[in-house]
Amino acid sequence: MTTEIAATTTAQLRLVRRSPAYWRVTIDNPPINVMGPEMVREFQNVIDAIEGDEHVRVVVFDSAVDDYFLNHSDFTAKLGDLTSMPNGPTGLPPWPDFLVRLTRAPVASIALIRGRATGNGSELTLACDMSFASTEKTIISQWEVGVGMVAGGGPMARLPQLIGRNRALEVLLSSEDLGGEQAATYGYVNRALPDADLDAYVEALATRIAKFDKWAIANTKRLVNTSLPPDVEIGAGWDACIASLGRSAAQNAITALMERGFHKPGDVENRLGYYVGQIPR
Repeated sequence: MTTEIAATTTAQLRLVRRSPAYWRVTIDNPPINVMGPEMVREFQNVIDAIEGDEHVRVVVFDSAVDDYFLNHSDFTAKLGDLTSMPNGPTGLPPWPDFLVRLTRAPVASIALIRGRATGNGSELTLACDMSFASTEKTIISQWEVGVGMVAGGGPMARLPQLIGRNRALEVLLSSEDLGGEQAATYGYVNRALPDADLDAYVEALATRIAKFDKWAIANTKRLVNTSLPPDVEIGAGWDACIASLGRSAAQNAITALMERGFHKPGDVENRLGYYVGQIPR
């Protein structure tokens, strides 16, 4: 068994050090794990902690909220609260900055996906080094085009390298929900496992890697990372995302979803891909 030797609790993210080498970051913003400016700030705190610790070798991201890994942005929050935040050390705004730094961090990052990973959740998945999904309970998507938006966390740059251009365009332009098994078939996630087996598999893998030498982990990852898209591509996606939010097409589509129950537990959030396709145009 592992022992939680220290824990840091914030409003929406919980960082638990299961050992000096193995950390867990649990997303906990019920009822549906939307991501607003406060969560973005907390992700910045998490990556600062990861980069500043010489012992950590593995970080697993999971969720405490049933049916949701990490959801779309909080559209009830003030956009200015997000756009007024200073850029991070990469020169990118805080959310893409976090994602880029996570991908480059000298630790192994793993997404344990149970529930919906929509928009931001998909982007976190793509930024992690590995991802494992519940066959029965995972839903993953980039839904933004369906409401007249552009995704802001870099999927246009990352997905083509991961699953190929044609499948990337299918995911992005259809704005459809993908189940865990289909995501694994495409290579969107490493593999999908029966829900009953998911936790034990990720725990065993994380515990195994945490035993290995950090220098070897960091340098192997550094050499693999030569294939990463440049930061300018991630930044361009963010700029297009923020610009798209001001368009009437996006505002009207989001309003139409809100009127049907978007942003609340229920059928619209559960079947977002379906409802995006039903918006009057």
